[in-house]
Amino acid sequence: MTTTRITVNNNGSLRVEGDFEIVDMQGNAYGLQGRTLVSLCRCGRSNNKPFCDGSHKDHLEHEAKAFDLPPRKT
Repeated sequence: MTTTRITVNNNGSLRVEGDFEIVDMQGNAYGLQGRTLVSLCRCGRSNNKPFCDGSHKDHLEHEAKAFDLPPRKT
C-alpha cells in the first residue's frame, strides 16, 4: 500500500496525497473519481466542504511548522 501524506499548507488547506479514502460520519465514501491528491478545507469558508475551494485567501493566517505532541495520556 502506498503511503498517505498530509501536508499542512501555510495559510491554506490540508493537502492529502497517496492512497486514501474520505468518508462522512455514516461511513459513506466521497466519490473522488480516482484522484490521488485533494486539498481539504481547514478555514471553514469553502462552499465545497470538506474540500478546499480557495476561499481562505486573506482569511487564514497560520505558518505551518512541525512540532512534537506531548506523550499520550494513559
